[in-house]
Amino acid sequence: MSQKNTYHVAPETIATAPVGCPVNHGWSPLNADYLQDPYPIARELREDHPIFYAEELGYVIVTRMEDIEHVFMHPDTYASTNVQDPIYPLAPEAKAILDAPDFDPIAVMSNRPEPDHGRIRVYTRKGFSNRRLKTLEQYMYDRATVMIDHMLASGTSAEYVSSVAFPLPAEIVFRFIGFPPGHDTMIKGWCADRKAFSWGKPSPAQQVEIAEHMLTYWRYCRDFVADRRDNRRDDFASELLDAHDADNTELSYREVESIVYGLSFAGHDPVTNLLCNSLLCLFDHRDQWDAICADPTLIPNAVDETLRYESSQIAWRRVTIENTTLGGVELPAGTPIFLNFAAANRQPEMFEQPDTFNISRPNAARNISFGKGIHHCLGAGLAKMEARIALELLTQKAPSLRLKPDQKLSVFPNITFRGPETLYLEWDQPTA
Repeated sequence: MSQKNTYHVAPETIATAPVGCPVNHGWSPLNADYLQDPYPIARELREDHPIFYAEELGYVIVTRMEDIEHVFMHPDTYASTNVQDPIYPLAPEAKAILDAPDFDPIAVMSNRPEPDHGRIRVYTRKGFSNRRLKTLEQYMYDRATVMIDHMLASGTSAEYVSSVAFPLPAEIVFRFIGFPPGHDTMIKGWCADRKAFSWGKPSPAQQVEIAEHMLTYWRYCRDFVADRRDNRRDDFASELLDAHDADNTELSYREVESIVYGLSFAGHDPVTNLLCNSLLCLFDHRDQWDAICADPTLIPNAVDETLRYESSQIAWRRVTIENTTLGGVELPAGTPIFLNFAAANRQPEMFEQPDTFNISRPNAARNISFGKGIHHCLGAGLAKMEARIALELLTQKAPSLRLKPDQKLSVFPNITFRGPETLYLEWDQPTA
């Protein structure tokens, strides 16, 4: 298996600044102040140098919407091959674990270049078709109703992540793939390890533990696909295996395994953040919460505005595969690129009063949070549907819902995904 097609490739060293590129010596998306509130800092970075090299990260940072869209729309120059890779070199002990002969997932979707990306996307797109989403919608509505009713029956306060925002997206995507009920918490834990591995800065000791879990996680996915090979069900994994059986030159067995491995993370973790961020935005602008309580047709645009204003994914990555120039800065082949959505989604040339949350914003859907072009997120429609359903039910069942006061919100330290790790809510006791 060639290294370029492996799912995770850790860098050997940190890339240096391109000649002539402005350099920022102190900023990193892992800095505590940026993790707490990235938007004022992202604005300053964009206004200072729209494109610059971050010494702490080893990436060239791109902050303007027009430049980010250019990168997305030119995949022959800016490859997606690094989006699942660790940011920093791995400790030798962790690398030794992942050198196990059977740890061999291959790049399939977000990190596979053309022409193979287009070939594989044909099969994965079928899983996210409008027809399939329609069949999921009622199940999603039913499960969200059960979880929200259970939360509201617990008293007049609850922790939302553990009650709804964590289990609902996981259950939806895991049932979609075909994972058996009862394994959700275990798989979700492995996915948290992957977030730290690919988008965080774990210590050497943490890397070893994460590597052991990732190896177990990959072996679980392989065993699951092997079972589905012999015992087909009405699920996405079985559909992929049917496609493999029909023409194994178009979709290989290892690609089926790797799609399951990749989708089991991508299909839920950002959605958990979106469910929480939508409430944070709306409760901080109570008049707009009251507005969607009175008129649920405002909810879809409120979800888009949340994705713009407080995105669950505030950055993504690319790497140049040839010498190029972006925004007047010369970038040699092999330059890692950090696309700063937090800056672009609040760019004043794109959005009027960008630091104002406005569920009636006419171009809220113009946000870049799901990417653009051939790698536009396949699960965007599913994510927005889940957020819409959750808001419809919460506004209907608990219009008095609000944040519990005096809680400290914290986010998992990583460069890409953003949402509170816990979110405590309270509501009025319903009258008899």
